[in-house]
Order: sequence, then structure tokens, then C-alpha cells
Amino acid sequence: MRLRWVFVLLLLVPLTDALLLVVVADAVGAPVTVALVVLTGLVGMLLVRAEGRHTVRRLQERLATGEVPTKELMDGGLLIAAGAFLLTPGLVTDAIGFLLAVPLTRAPIRAVLDRVVVRPYLDKKSGGFVTGGVYTGGFPDDDDVYDVDRGSYRVDDE
Repeated sequence: MRLRWVFVLLLLVPLTDALLLVVVADAVGAPVTVALVVLTGLVGMLLVRAEGRHTVRRLQERLATGEVPTKELMDGGLLIAAGAFLLTPGLVTDAIGFLLAVPLTRAPIRAVLDRVVVRPYLDKKSGGFVTGGVYTGGFPDDDDVYDVDRGSYRVDDE
């Protein structure tokens, strides 16, 4: 079901981008619109480059102190996505790219992705050990309960 929404978004973003470009070009003219798209792309890429350097520096500092750089790795992935959005011509994709590139808006996006995507995936793969949702009161499934009295199993001595 989620994959369906991804396909819908992949179709809606370019459609919205194209419609917005037509509206803006009609309002201010085609040359100004093209200049606006190129300018937002260039400024965005300079921002992504500067934020990328800052993120790599923080990542190296965390590694040097022996800490796990989870926040920095997530920021790096979001900056890669921001760069892809900013390289795509259009105003909607540039807005999404700027949201991912600016640290003030990237932090809540990172927190939501961590809560909605990363933790459920890791919990599913680790059986709940990531967030501490492990079963401590016995087996999780009733089918896996075994009676282990002396008479319930046989040991073959060979």
C-alpha cells in the first residue's frame, strides 16, 4: 500500500512542478522563470556543498571520539537527496531540496524519518532489540511454547 503512495508522489511532483512553471512563466515571463530556476539550483547546490562539508567534519569528530555518527549519516543521506532535488529543474523540487538542505528544517525531517522509517525497520530486523521491545515474559507466539518437564522429552543415549 505504501508503494502505491510513492508512485502517486513520483507522478504528482513533476506534474505540480510543470504546472507551477507554466503559471510563473505566464506571470513574469519565460526568461525570468528560467533564470529563477537556474539561480535556485545554483544557490541550492552551494548550500548543499557547504552543509556537506560541515556534516563530514562533524562525522569525523564523532568517529574520532568513538561515538556512532548516526545523526551525521542521516544528514548525509538527506543532503544527497537535497542535491538531487536541487539539480532537477523546477520550483517545487527546488523547494523540497531547500527544505532538506537547511539545518533548521532538516532536523525535524530527520527525526520523523528516524521514528517512522528507521526504527520500525531495525526493530523488524532485530526482533525488537533496537527500541527495547523484546519479549521478556516468555515466547511471543503460543505455538512456540514447549513443556520441558522430565517426562515430556526423551534423550537417546548412544
